[in-house]
Amino acid sequence: MQVYVRFFAATREALGTEALHINTTAPTVGALRDELLARGGAWAQALGRGRALRVALDHRMADDETALHEGAEVAFFPPVTGG
Repeated sequence: MQVYVRFFAATREALGTEALHINTTAPTVGALRDELLARGGAWAQALGRGRALRVALDHRMADDETALHEGAEVAFFPPVTGG
């Protein structure tokens, strides 16, 4: 299936891209993250499991077990705080 992946803030800067369309067989958000991690280099560093990252699917907070669907928009971004 094809999904649209977006990156924000420091994640976008580390990867040098703000978005990409990819074809994936990943059934879940977590599996998609693992697929991107497997690219190695900056991808492994920016999206590593030890990194504090949030993820949203179609503009709603998601977790690793959230199912993907054709045409989904997945966003990776660091946690933010306000004051």
